[in-house]
Amino acid sequence: MFRGVSLVSVCAAALTGCASLPSSGPTGTEIRQAAVAPKAGQYPFTLVEVVNAEMVPPAPAIANSTLALMPPRPTDLLGPGDVLDISVYEAGVSLFGTALKTIASTGAVDTSSTAEKLPPVRVDDFGYIQVPFVGRLRAAGHTVHELQGMIQNGLRGMSQDPQVLITVERSITNSVIVAGEITRPGRLVLDTNRESLIDAIALAGGYRGSAADAVARVQRDGQTFEIRLSDLLDLPQHDVQVVPGDRITLVSRPQSFSVLGAPNKAEEIRFPRSNLSLAEAVALAGGANPNAGDAAAIFVFRYVPVNGAEQPTVYHLNMMRPGAYLLAQRFAMRDRDVLYVANARANQLTKFVQLLSQLFVPVATARAVAQ
Repeated sequence: MFRGVSLVSVCAAALTGCASLPSSGPTGTEIRQAAVAPKAGQYPFTLVEVVNAEMVPPAPAIANSTLALMPPRPTDLLGPGDVLDISVYEAGVSLFGTALKTIASTGAVDTSSTAEKLPPVRVDDFGYIQVPFVGRLRAAGHTVHELQGMIQNGLRGMSQDPQVLITVERSITNSVIVAGEITRPGRLVLDTNRESLIDAIALAGGYRGSAADAVARVQRDGQTFEIRLSDLLDLPQHDVQVVPGDRITLVSRPQSFSVLGAPNKAEEIRFPRSNLSLAEAVALAGGANPNAGDAAAIFVFRYVPVNGAEQPTVYHLNMMRPGAYLLAQRFAMRDRDVLYVANARANQLTKFVQLLSQLFVPVATARAVAQ
């Protein structure tokens, strides 16, 4: 009789402490109650019941940038650091010595044309160059064609029909810097004014890793624009034109989400591709644990930007309803989301039974051995 009373007492005490058994997190009911009436000290959040297509949050939009709205800049302007090759073609008497030597030696005027290539000329830090018989000229901000005309005008009257040809040996002004996780980092010269961000990355050899992990950052005139490389490849309409002076950096920034609660595994999972749905995320997490998880209580915890602030928001899907699987295919996961599978309501009872087994099975085993 005493043993029976003791057994009943132990069971009652165990049932009383059932609520305090170890748990991997709150149940779905507890989450909904915390959203409606948070207790003192609890972090408030907004609960969104995803029961139809209108409640599915929109996919993250591609950030619009004023860089895409800027008019294209010319890529044939000269600037400091550029190195120029200047050739002067003359007919008859030459200012640069060839025809003058002919007159001095023969006494006859040479009517043939001559060409003189000047040593490489660098545009100085103030944007000027020095040309013999012409003097100091402003090159920065002018095109090669304009500078040729300026030199020709300077030589006119001193030479017979001078013609000037300028080629850019090294272009600093009409180039961009490409850095980061790129095959060939360095300076990239823009040959036209039509190169886009994708073009520049391709000309530099492309990204060295997975495009799903790469972020392209463009710095221009104090502004910074970032876009995922995979978004550029999937949505070419969001490509932006690069202009001289841009700094393009490719950085590795993998997207991931955390899986907590009672799934088949709790871990941080990286996006296998740039776009991931909730259905795919649940599958990657192994689904709800049939012994502990509640498929009717699938939650996504996220900070949602609202009017310049971040609103703590929790989305709930009941995956016991067939239509929820269709909604989950339209629900786009975002970087740093938390996917939570709530504990089943019967989970605590299961743990209680396991606790009783741990308490009484060793006693029964010892009694059997003693007999």
